Amino acid sequence: MQSLSEQFDSRTRHLLRALIAQYLNAGEPVGSRTLARSSGLHVSPATIRNIMADLEDAGLVASPHTSAGRIPTGKGLRFFVDSLIELKPLPHEDIARLQREVPRSGGGRDLATNMSSLLSAMTHFVGVVTVPREDGLPIQHIEFMALPDERVLVVLVFANRQIQNRVLQMHKRPTSAELEQAARVLNVEFDGLNLNEIRQRIMVDLRAADSALRSALGHAVEAAEGAFSESASAEPDVVVSGQVNLLGSDGMTDMEHLHDLFAAFQQKRELLDLLDRCSQAQGLRMFIGEESGYAALSGCSIVTASYGVGERPLGSIGVIGPTRMDYDRVIQVVQTSADMLNEALNRVVSTS
Repeated sequence: MQSLSEQFDSRTRHLLRALIAQYLNAGEPVGSRTLARSSGLHVSPATIRNIMADLEDAGLVASPHTSAGRIPTGKGLRFFVDSLIELKPLPHEDIARLQREVPRSGGGRDLATNMSSLLSAMTHFVGVVTVPREDGLPIQHIEFMALPDERVLVVLVFANRQIQNRVLQMHKRPTSAELEQAARVLNVEFDGLNLNEIRQRIMVDLRAADSALRSALGHAVEAAEGAFSESASAEPDVVVSGQVNLLGSDGMTDMEHLHDLFAAFQQKRELLDLLDRCSQAQGLRMFIGEESGYAALSGCSIVTASYGVGERPLGSIGVIGPTRMDYDRVIQVVQTSADMLNEALNRVVSTS
């Protein structure tokens, strides 16, 4: 079966690209005479009408009114970004701004807040960034401190220099000397591993009654298990910036739909699910209209890219806007931002 790209000759693809570019710029249906003038092709309006009829039959364009011109459908926009778009480098001033404002260190919520605000400011849409999953970062240092009432404070220092504190309620309180020894052992045994890798080691080594690691930890086994338990991990979260930019945007005037969309931003569950899926994929991900699978996001386009350290994903960054957006610019802003953020995070980890 032929792909859409194979079904149409170069002239048809050129006209579709010109129609979509005109629509994205002006927001109005594009008529045959307008397209004949703007396309640069020496073809008659009648020929263009025939080509438009073929594109309409293929579901790539539609006529909102009987006498109006055509606008691209969601399927047409998808074909455009997959096969027709001609990405241009970001202007020098945009590159300079990203170099200046992309966070240079991975500070959890602060990183997500700064990054989402920057994406929103540069695109005038909604910036979304998941708070980095520190499970994927190597642990640089572990420390235990005895607290009153059989509690133990666990201090985890990650490779991005962020510190996470956890308080454990113990069944039997280890001595300070036992906790110091446990920290020394774990700092050697788990050097360079992330939380997920450490949990795997704990499942095997600490739960084996005769393991060397269990013996080395002595009475601090419970503290070691608690320090890296799944339940101690921070809940996933996403920072959303610039929601107000959608008010009055093209195609975003349905107040009921806007209410549902803003509710989705507030509740975050659907956004988190979508961005988590994106963080597991390399490169750019895009959802146009109903492609996200969530009704509240059906009138939007979402452009995302994952970020992380090495091959370890920490989260996703992205932009949410109307389906009529400057895809060329938004794609370049999101991808360049992700590349710079990856570079900054990897530099911090490599120098830790």
